Amino acid sequence: MAATPNKQFKNICVLSGFNYGKHKKFVAAAIDLGRSIIERKLHSEYGGGNRRLSKLVSVAAFVRGSQVLDIIPRTLKPLDSFSDSPTGEELVISGIQEN
Repeated sequence: MAATPNKQFKNICVLSGFNYGKHKKFVAAAIDLGRSIIERKLHSEYGGGNRRLSKLVSVAAFVRGSQVLDIIPRTLKPLDSFSDSPTGEELVISGIQEN
């Protein structure tokens, strides 16, 4: 089914808790996805932590001009304070069920 102009996506959310470590293929794929996001003029939302694939996707999109929103549950925020600063905006939520 073809998307109509008023039903096209504007945002994409990437959630990946995968710690890529030495897996260079996954790093390259994450960066390629970030490039695709900006080519399609989408905004990126991510969760899963600052040391995960979802962060790489969002950074790749952010450095090329995408708006990025980092979503983190309040209970994980203290753990996140030891990592990099957020890419783009940060939204701290009470839990995963919050709308």
